[in-house]
Amino acid sequence: MALFERKQPVEYLIVGLGNPGREYERTRHNVGFMALDYIAGRIGADVRDLKQMALTGRGVLEGRRVLLVKPQTYMNRSGESVGALLRYYKLTPDRLIVVYDDVSMALGKLRVRLKGSAKSGSAGGHNGVKSIIETVGDEWARVKVGVGGKPHPEYDLADWVLSRFTADELKAIQDDYERIYAAVACLLSGEAARAMECCNG
Repeated sequence: MALFERKQPVEYLIVGLGNPGREYERTRHNVGFMALDYIAGRIGADVRDLKQMALTGRGVLEGRRVLLVKPQTYMNRSGESVGALLRYYKLTPDRLIVVYDDVSMALGKLRVRLKGSAKSGSAGGHNGVKSIIETVGDEWARVKVGVGGKPHPEYDLADWVLSRFTADELKAIQDDYERIYAAVACLLSGEAARAMECCNG
């Protein structure tokens, strides 16, 4: 494996954020994991190799050698795994794309933020994003997936993001997988405008 890595080094990390464990499957906070599984299926990657506190899998997308990553540190420590992987593969943060949930957007709405853009540095109250920013800075691209806001102001935010999608909500999220895949592909090929056009409605 070491020889293979020297000959064909990883060029990009594509990270989906979530929490490990069956109790968190299909919850709003795990939409990053869910989207990453779809991407893995599209490119034939097997995301089961445990490396640097994450489940990882190698593949090729848009001609780029990518490592798909599902941190296993729990959400608020995502940066520990992401930072360790960037160092391991000697990559700079501009070779990082992160897919994650956003409660400030309607269910299924997507938005791309580019590295260095005016609003890219904000965590928006997302603990996984905050952890990554604290660990590696904010010079990385992100694909945000709307999971809907709290049903009423008194509802606890932690309970909301850890709640499971209804069948109809899950279908709406699944319908967006192809657009998420397309956005990531455009970012990898340097077509940032197309990535934003694909998602930012």
